[in-house]
Amino acid sequence: MLVCALGAQHLKPGRFLADQRSAAKIEDRLPREFAGWKIAPVAGVLVNPQQDKLINSLYAEVINRTYVSSSGQRLMLSISYGRNQSDNLQVHKPEVCYPAQGFQVQSLNQGELRIDDQVIPVRRLETTFGPARPEPVTYWTTVGDHAVASGTDKKLQEMRYAFKGFVADGLLFRMSSIDPDSKRAFETHSRFAADLYAALGPAERRQLFGSLD
Repeated sequence: MLVCALGAQHLKPGRFLADQRSAAKIEDRLPREFAGWKIAPVAGVLVNPQQDKLINSLYAEVINRTYVSSSGQRLMLSISYGRNQSDNLQVHKPEVCYPAQGFQVQSLNQGELRIDDQVIPVRRLETTFGPARPEPVTYWTTVGDHAVASGTDKKLQEMRYAFKGFVADGLLFRMSSIDPDSKRAFETHSRFAADLYAALGPAERRQLFGSLD
């Protein structure tokens, strides 16, 4: 029993992976303009104060931006970053938080987003807020520098970091747009992600997009 106790203590992570990253906030490292996209004034975004309070209590940084393309397409970007991806500080998934704000989830499907040599596991939702606001959503989650496809993958990555002595950080990267044509919206999300990936440096790419290696 003593050996087991000592072993468990030895494997208990004592360092935060977040402390190995740049001290600069993610928001400060995100470009405001790239590849024909630029930040636009926020308009028509629904806010639930209780939901915001919960999210802000879970995450070290929450970023919400609206980008508009040179052709007039608008895309809402949300990044929620947490220093500790333990069970009580998990990413707040859109299939949970959207209904909490009054949206209906019409469909939820797993998919893949291919950018260069990266294959990112994503989830795509079709949501509506009444007849006037159809909002397709694409999102993925990371643990450390790894995109995770499921709860099992998440646990495995957390364990791998724990064996190295680290408490893993992680984030939820969400894109959405108000568009009745879901196929067109998802294509816009994929194009935006690829354009952003090309505009970032290696460290930002690893943190925001992860990998599956």
